[in-house]
Amino acid sequence: MSLVWFSFIFAIVILLIVGRKSIWLGLMISAVTLGVLNLSLAEVVLIIIGTIGDPTIFLLALAVGIMPIIGGALSESGLIRELIASLNIRSKTFLFIAPAFMGMLTMPGGALLSAPVIANVGTGASKADYAAINVWFRHILVLIYPLAGLLATTKMAGLDLYTEVLYLFPAFLLLTLLGYFFLLKPIHDTSHLGGQHNSKNFLLPILAVMIAPTVHLVGKLCFPQVIEEIPLMIGVFLSLSLTFYFGRLPVKALNPITLKMRPWRFFLLVLGMFIFLNIFKATEASAAIAAIAFNKTFLLVGIGLFLGFVTGRVQVPVSILLPIYYARFGIETMSPPVFAVMYFAVFIGYLVSPIHPCVAVTLEYFKTNLKEYYRKVALPALLAILITTTFSLIIFG
Repeated sequence: MSLVWFSFIFAIVILLIVGRKSIWLGLMISAVTLGVLNLSLAEVVLIIIGTIGDPTIFLLALAVGIMPIIGGALSESGLIRELIASLNIRSKTFLFIAPAFMGMLTMPGGALLSAPVIANVGTGASKADYAAINVWFRHILVLIYPLAGLLATTKMAGLDLYTEVLYLFPAFLLLTLLGYFFLLKPIHDTSHLGGQHNSKNFLLPILAVMIAPTVHLVGKLCFPQVIEEIPLMIGVFLSLSLTFYFGRLPVKALNPITLKMRPWRFFLLVLGMFIFLNIFKATEASAAIAAIAFNKTFLLVGIGLFLGFVTGRVQVPVSILLPIYYARFGIETMSPPVFAVMYFAVFIGYLVSPIHPCVAVTLEYFKTNLKEYYRKVALPALLAILITTTFSLIIFG
């Protein structure tokens, strides 16, 4: 049993160290390390081949890999700039809307897309205010956007993606309210944006972003006999095509946008998540960890928050937590509310993590620091966790 614990801790240390530079590579190396220390090399190879060869996992990874290209095309085409120029609203409302919408565009360093947009809007905000607003509101829609972190993690948990969106909607409202009262309301600003309203410029980028989950959901409902990753791929390709069409981008622009966005990192991230999960489940590590006498709230909220904070990611902590939960409480007990509590706790840790890429690049852009950032977000984040813990204790005991 000591070897199991050593192999698990060693694998997690590798994941954290390598993951600072490359999260997908960290997942791959840590998964193989955990495997060879507990299983035969042949078993590890078979698990890897079986995971990559699973058409549902492969298509899921491919779809996730295409999404950053959509974000890059929206930015490169000028559709985002045109959307912003068509707005005539209060500056404080814009500070909420702009980062929230741009947060749905999956792309590396994506916070740098919204930071310049909100940097000089309105009056009465400090650099730390802008930094906190950019990070906080950039992620509120990400929490429930079906084709973000929930896409792969709900599949890992064996739950319906859109059912989970509904269960997480109260958490989205909670983050919105906390962000408003603690980040937006204290800013004394009554100015307005003077954009010229243009329905076409406003609706086209929204349509391009939302067509993918719409096609995915309709395909799931209308063709239940078809694996759901097929309508997902259709929706993602349609979204990409519409982005190029609406943005008047030539086909030859696909190559430079692809090279800039490096979508293979997202593709390999999803494969790495499932390889780690499947190898982890094949070892005795989950059973050894589950033997610790902790309750659901401690595991889902406490450990979930911690892993989200130390990894600066959402998918990786869920990959670690799921097999531990299964070993301790049983697969059959994983339900939408259980997953929602776990996912939200991880999400809060990720939101305030100092190694979260969006936090790092936002602080650098606004020339502020972690101390000032935490002065703005610590209290709303703490309240979110306290509310989640209370809810968890009530429903789980």
